[in-house]
Amino acid sequence: MNTFFLIFLGLPAFEIFLMIKIGSKIGAMNTIALIFLTAIVGVYYARIQGIQALRTGLINLYQNKVPVYELLSGASIALAALLLIIPGFFTDLVGFLLLIPFTRTALFKVALRDKTKFHKKKNNENIIDGEIIDKKKDEL
Repeated sequence: MNTFFLIFLGLPAFEIFLMIKIGSKIGAMNTIALIFLTAIVGVYYARIQGIQALRTGLINLYQNKVPVYELLSGASIALAALLLIIPGFFTDLVGFLLLIPFTRTALFKVALRDKTKFHKKKNNENIIDGEIIDKKKDEL
């Protein structure tokens, strides 16, 4: 079965399950207020983190450095803001984890470390660099 299909159906079902469980413990109105509160606080914090990532990215550009971390950070902050706008507690948790700089850098390290496992350079000592010269290339 397609992974996207499972996420497309499984995530909303899990979010509804969590809302029912939390709503039964704290009440329906408190659950709705908590969902709105996490969305408002999360988007505000995402705005602050986005401005900070933009500022450090511009500083890196002025210093002739490539702002790779800031680009990845900005994309993850945008994804976090989207997850915080979507109503639900699991998506809010993932969104807040993406907004915290420590967890964001840990996630980047894990994601980039896995990529380097597959792209290890092999030590080929049998390769000789050379150039082929064709003397007959100008003749008809």
